[in-house]
Amino acid sequence: MIEEAVEIRTPDGVADGFLFHAEGERNPGVIHLTDIGGIRPAQHDMARKLSGAGFTVLMPNLFYRTGKPPLVQFPIRQSEEVNKRLAELRDPLTPEAVARDASAYVDYLAANAATVGGPMGVVGYCFAGAIAMRIAAARPDRIRAAASFHAGRLFAESSDSPHLLLPKIRAKLYFGHAVEDRSMPKEAIEKFEAALANWGGEFESETYEGAHHSWTVSDSPVYNPAQSQRAFDKLTGLLATLKLNS
Repeated sequence: MIEEAVEIRTPDGVADGFLFHAEGERNPGVIHLTDIGGIRPAQHDMARKLSGAGFTVLMPNLFYRTGKPPLVQFPIRQSEEVNKRLAELRDPLTPEAVARDASAYVDYLAANAATVGGPMGVVGYCFAGAIAMRIAAARPDRIRAAASFHAGRLFAESSDSPHLLLPKIRAKLYFGHAVEDRSMPKEAIEKFEAALANWGGEFESETYEGAHHSWTVSDSPVYNPAQSQRAFDKLTGLLATLKLNS
């Protein structure tokens, strides 16, 4: 397994990140989007594991406009100072900025010698689940599989709600929701699933029993190993369709 630091030129600057791939192989490309904690050992482990399942994985620093990792101190404890820092990380990622980054990430991964030509995938965790949807909508020509785990605010009563992007998406979608998630409560999940059904594309959406927000990440206080493995199996099952079409 090769793990290398990379730089991706975007319309707004240069995003740092990491690329994971098998030596001497060309595999389907997947963009791994971290939670708001950014790139750190736990996310390296997740991207490395995904690459080991037969994918070339790009993990960009979503917060390159603000700074380079480490971006926050772990474990994250709620405070006025921490909330201010999270807003500094989150606020530059407007829908328009994410759309610009989307093409930069897709084009960089497509041009890499370790990536086989054809469809790609994207996966987002926590707040980045919505970003995964935005990337799928911005590049429907390449993104044909998109997954989200314990994402927040996928359905909102606002003009920039991620669910409104569904008509632009051509990817097969998977959503794994947390229980008792204030950022994606049961009512929002139900409205989101209704929007998915009306969309008419291929999707799966389910709530993981006993799994709370951020259950997939090993440095989370609510990390659930069994449900995390189940999420990984669902993800690799979804992404297996990329290999069939490469």
